[in-house]
Amino acid sequence: MTAPVRGTQSLVGQMGWVMKRPQLSVLEICWRWLFGIPFLLLCWMQWQRIVEILPLYTSGFSAINTSNPWEAALQFAQVWMAYEPHVLAVLAWLAPASALVWVVISGLGRSIVLKRMDPSLRWRPLGVCVLQAAWLLLLAATFWAWFRSVQWVAATHVMAGGEPDLVGYFIWVIFLSLGFFTLWAVISWPAGIAPLLLVLEGRNPASALLESFRLGKDFTGKLMEVNLVMGIVRLMLIVLTMVFAAAPLPFADELSPSALHVVMAGSLVFYVVASDYFQVVRLKSFLEFWHTYRGEAAA
Repeated sequence: MTAPVRGTQSLVGQMGWVMKRPQLSVLEICWRWLFGIPFLLLCWMQWQRIVEILPLYTSGFSAINTSNPWEAALQFAQVWMAYEPHVLAVLAWLAPASALVWVVISGLGRSIVLKRMDPSLRWRPLGVCVLQAAWLLLLAATFWAWFRSVQWVAATHVMAGGEPDLVGYFIWVIFLSLGFFTLWAVISWPAGIAPLLLVLEGRNPASALLESFRLGKDFTGKLMEVNLVMGIVRLMLIVLTMVFAAAPLPFADELSPSALHVVMAGSLVFYVVASDYFQVVRLKSFLEFWHTYRGEAAA
């Protein structure tokens, strides 16, 4: 009898395998920040142009009362109403342009990582780009659903008239944020395994995406399990990053502002490196599960 395939437990072995091949994590970091750094610089330049047109003191941002959360929220809403037309005008061209560039860079970057992970894989960067576009559309749909849910909470707890229920509002926002985060971990695995079906089985993008829903109960269960664990790991990394960034605050009087900025920057670098490392671990786990359920190990 074949021994049962371990899901979460096998991640430890994959983590060690990836740790011994740091070039894979470096490649993952490089292609992500090949897009990320220019994108952030472009966002900063556009923000500077908006601020030149509508300075912070003119919009009322400088007068926000941070000692009163409710008053600050109302003031911030007024500030957003002033900046909203300018921001939406930028997003009208920046969002589709950035999405197109991300799809191309991520498709090429993911293809390179897969090829270095297993040189026998087919080289199909165009197909991987198409599947990365499908992944991005799924992410956008999930974010839109979360945003509309938060709008509903604001309408029923803050803007419904009478005394605003701030406690209920924040409870709902936290609940919905964690819920949609978990939902994303549950539903995003088909877009994660589809590029592997493309390069391993020689399928076209549509066939690979469709086949990702027909992998069988055992294979699908392992993919969902690993995806959920990776979601939990990302939450842990976010919490750790916040802890590292806030650790020097009790000593703020003894430390210079530049030292605090260095700590915060270091915490962000830690999150980026660790997150990209676990992305490679997830990819390696998916590859091993394919070999077990559909490759030579299953033959």
